[in-house]
Amino acid sequence: MTHHVTAFAPASVGNVGVGFDILGHSVAGPGDRVLVRHIHEPTVRIAAIRGSTRSLPMDAAKNTAGAAVIAFRDALRIPAGFEIEIDKGIPFGSGMGGSAASAVAALVAANALLGEPLDRHALYPFALEGEAVASGGRHGDNVGSMLLGGLVLSTADRLVPIPVPRGLHCALVHPAAVIETRAARAALKGTYALSDFVAQSANLALLLAGCHERDFDLIRAGLDDVLVEPRRAPLIFGFDRVKQAALSAGALGASISGAGPSVFAWCADEGTAHSVAGWMRSAFSDVGYASEAWISPVAGPAARVIA
Repeated sequence: MTHHVTAFAPASVGNVGVGFDILGHSVAGPGDRVLVRHIHEPTVRIAAIRGSTRSLPMDAAKNTAGAAVIAFRDALRIPAGFEIEIDKGIPFGSGMGGSAASAVAALVAANALLGEPLDRHALYPFALEGEAVASGGRHGDNVGSMLLGGLVLSTADRLVPIPVPRGLHCALVHPAAVIETRAARAALKGTYALSDFVAQSANLALLLAGCHERDFDLIRAGLDDVLVEPRRAPLIFGFDRVKQAALSAGALGASISGAGPSVFAWCADEGTAHSVAGWMRSAFSDVGYASEAWISPVAGPAARVIA
């Protein structure tokens, strides 16, 4: 019998601009590693957290990984307990799905310890419980894409994989800055014009249709966030300059990754994505921010067991 398992969950781009809280895609490269082991005590506990620049909760109920595994254990009425060790590989407050990655990696590891593991769709409700600890809401754009890989539409109760055109790549650039999810959500308070909701719905429909039809022109037309981006952009110093750099370098579209401050751009091929990332980093540098970048297929990897 296996007594411990380590799993890896990749970073993600949440919202994908026009799909606030429901659309996300995984990113190859950075991610969180979580080890989960069986213990005799009927509880879930956090034994260690490594690699974080901020103090994270050691109380399992207040930790995204711990809360997800508690929900998993309670729902399945598992008599044994679990001990969790987390190695963070996603920068705190980066808009790259760090809180979600810990929850998903912990779930994938705990699930692998079962004699008859659940499928990834069945893990989704537990991942939402973990995500809610960090953000205050049960939104699945990050956890859904990490569980299944690639571009995923994540509603309240289901995950829908979205096909993407061959060659579609993402340039993801993270400046040396932090925006906490709760603060970014606070920026969205207030009233919205009905016309903005109509425009955003149309753009989301265009993007999804473009993915299904493998039509880059439809994707370009749809990747334009008129609802959330205008309210969050002021939180990211130099955002307008970085977005314009991406578009001028040939990106199909660009917007804020998750809550920010990371900025992503979709590109028709890998070579363009590398060029776009360079121009985005230069634009951040021009306003005084160092940054790092990752290039990934939009059809990125799913979380997986690694040991």
